[in-house]
Formats: sequence, structure tokens, C-alpha cells
Amino acid sequence: MNITRNNVDALNAVVTVEVAKNDYAEKVEKVLADYRKNASIPGFRKGAVPMSLIQKQYGKAVLLEEVNKLLQDNLNKYLVEEKLDILGNPLPKVTEDFNWDLEDYKFEFELGLAPEFTVDLAAKNDLVQYKIVADDKMLNDQVARIQKQYGKLIAKDTVEEGNDVSGIFANEEKGINNRTTLSLDTFADKKTAKAFIGKKVGDVVTLKTKGLFDDDHKLMDVLAIGHDDVHGLDIEVTFTIDEVVGHELANLDQELFDKLFGPKVITSVAELKAKIKEDAEQQFKQQADQKFLNDVTESLIATTKFDLPASFLKKWIQTAGENPMTPEQAEEEYTRSENGLRYQLIEGKVMAENNLQITFEDLKSYTTEVIKKQMAQFGQMKPTDEDVQGIVARVMSNQDEVKRLSEQVMNEKMLNLFKDKVKAKSKEVSYDEFIKAMYGELKH
Repeated sequence: MNITRNNVDALNAVVTVEVAKNDYAEKVEKVLADYRKNASIPGFRKGAVPMSLIQKQYGKAVLLEEVNKLLQDNLNKYLVEEKLDILGNPLPKVTEDFNWDLEDYKFEFELGLAPEFTVDLAAKNDLVQYKIVADDKMLNDQVARIQKQYGKLIAKDTVEEGNDVSGIFANEEKGINNRTTLSLDTFADKKTAKAFIGKKVGDVVTLKTKGLFDDDHKLMDVLAIGHDDVHGLDIEVTFTIDEVVGHELANLDQELFDKLFGPKVITSVAELKAKIKEDAEQQFKQQADQKFLNDVTESLIATTKFDLPASFLKKWIQTAGENPMTPEQAEEEYTRSENGLRYQLIEGKVMAENNLQITFEDLKSYTTEVIKKQMAQFGQMKPTDEDVQGIVARVMSNQDEVKRLSEQVMNEKMLNLFKDKVKAKSKEVSYDEFIKAMYGELKH
């Protein structure tokens, strides 16, 4: 068997595989001999069927199968030995007048080659690494929410200051009809809150959406409309009150602190705020890290320039799935998946150049921490090591879970690498400012 390669260009190649009779003849004869031993054909004893009849009945199918096995085995071996980094799978070139009656065959396969490129993690960019702080306003608001949550609810007929109102926002023209609950202090203008004072269940309040809240994303939530629809929205909506609730606030005393965190863990309002700040900023860190990872990913895709064998990939996409695609469908799929493919290549190079690998111990350690956090959420603060490792063993015996956790471990390794290597400005922001940055509304 002879295999040769013609590099069409830097991203495309054609591999020619020449198969001679002596490459497959012995295997075909052995398979046909086995067929002959077991063949049951009327008029012949088992094992005594003439080989010519076996050859006539099964010869072509066996030939095709054995030649195909040879092709696959030797082509894969060739790709490994030549260290060819290919995209997709080799595509056989269709030969209209291919003749299986010959004894020697020639097959051609198209290859899409992975591009050569460099990744500069330290390149100049406009990336920002956010540190979200729980400011005094957030802490005070959270303490107030705790007092309301653990206080007593009092049903009211008439709206008074400090009450919550539930009802339906509606605007027929815009298709808005959404039930929500509001605290009167969430409105941007105190005049809006005053419009509710004295209203009763069943009353309707008409409001203008423009400037209704300090943050348009709050408007997006209460009206149940999309992010693109909410900006600049300047319409009238009605709010039909269907429930009014007053609150008798819980006292900020030891009884409440113990109920929240256990006996004597927190003993003052200052310690309560410190605990809220610690917990909130830990959650904020995860959100900030995810945004940084996403931003670096997008930046690398945009700035790491290389060509792809697009024509080859579109042809490959047509045949890669369970159901063949039309050229038009393949074009659409390629457009959707191109950035994902580019990042896969970038990520692979970054991992190789920085020797990022996942060991069994990495995976086990990460899974152990995940399990402990989940158990803590259900009140098991001090589980035994035996219990934890028992769950870890069960999780790691599930291949789908191992794949999912492995991706999370690698994301964590990539994030730490990016924090170390990627040049980014540090910016301390409140959570509200971070949300605006998420939607591109906060200047760096």
C-alpha cells in the first residue's frame, strides 16, 4: 500500500491511497473461506459449497468491506505518523467511473488542515477585570430585606408608605401583561410612590415607563420584556392593584441573628453587615470571573487572526451529522459555529503552550469541593470524609458528569492563566455598576 500527500495550500491537502491486490487478497480469501464453512445453500452440504459460488454471491461485498477497513486503518495510521493536525475528518473524493472489477485501486481524500498561528496573551487590549464590592447602600438594603422577610405580613386594604403592592402591569398595544410585586421605594421618583398612597385593592394607577426606575433592567423584569425592547421605552402602562401588604419589621436582635446563622455566630448589626458583605462579594467574585473569562475569550477570537479551510469545512458539515445537509444549511451551520471552532483552536494552543492538563487528583479535589458546597446548602455543614468521598466516587463513575466537571476544572485553569498573563485594567465597582458593564452601559 502506498500513501502520498499533495498539499494544495497551507490549509488543504489531498491524500492518495493506492491499494494493490496483495494488500487485501489474503484477508478477502480468509473471510470467504469462513463463509464457505458456514454457508447453507440448497443442494450442497454444509461446508461443501463451491468457492466459485461463494465468490459470486459474497465476493464483491467482502471485497468492499475489507478494502474499506484497510483504508480506514492505514489512513488513520498515516495521519498519526505524519503528525497532521486536521479539522473534521478526511473526505473521500467521489470518482464517477470507479471500477471495482480492477485488482488495484486508487482512492483520494481531501483534508482540511489546522492553521498555524500565534496567541499573544500579553497583547495590548481594553479588557477590564472587575472587583465587585458590596457598598453601604446594598448592605443597608439587604438588612432591610431581612427585617421584612422575617417580620410579620399584614394584609391591607389601602396603600400606605412602606407597603408592598402586587398587581398587573399592562399595555395592550405592546402586549404587556405581567403580574409582579413592588416595594414603593423602588421607584426612581418619590412622586410615583405617592401616586399609590391611599389607593385600594382593585384601583388602577397609570404610570409612564420612562424614568420609572433607576435601572432599565428593573423595568425589563417587571414588564417581562426583552433587553432590546426596554431601552428608550416611553409609553404609559397601567398597574391594577390586587394585593397590598404591610410589614411589621423583625427586630435586629440576638434571636434574629441566631435564626439566620446559628447560636452566637453573629452578635451585632455590624457583624451581620460584615457577614452579608463577605457572602455577597464571594458570589460577586464568581460573576466577575465569568465575565472576565467571557471577555478574554471574545477578545482572543477577535484579535487572533488566522484563516480556516472554510470550503472544506462546509463540505464536511454536509456529511458529518446523522442527516445530510444541503449546501445552504451547511453554510448557515458554519456561520453559527465558526467562532466556536476558532476558540477551540485558540484554547488548544494556549493549553499546549502553557502545559495545562487535568490530573485525576485535580478532578477529585474539585469534585470534593463541589459536593461539600452542595451539602452545606442543605444544612450539612460538617459531613464526614467518608460520606463526601462516597458521593465523589459515585459522581466520578458517571462519564457525563466527569466530562462536565473536567470542563469546569479546565475553565478554572484557563481563568487563572488569563488573570496571570492577560493585561487588563482593574476596576472596583458596585453591583449595580457591574450589571451596567455587563450590558455595555458603563464606561471603562
